[in-house]
Amino acid sequence: MAKQPNQSQAGTNIQQVRQQNAQSAKGGQGQYGTEFASETNAQEVRQQNQQAEARKGQNSGQQR
Repeated sequence: MAKQPNQSQAGTNIQQVRQQNAQSAKGGQGQYGTEFASETNAQEVRQQNQQAEARKGQNSGQQR
């Protein structure tokens, strides 16, 4: 298989890797950084986790 220009032997896009490295070196958030974090309500997630744990405890009690 002939090596494509701008690709490593493994087929990695060298230019893309360089851009990602440069972005992370200057503290950039990358592709997904704060995109999801800004939409997440931490308090709501904690509450959902607590409810799930409570249900898990109830269910395990019923199985015995």
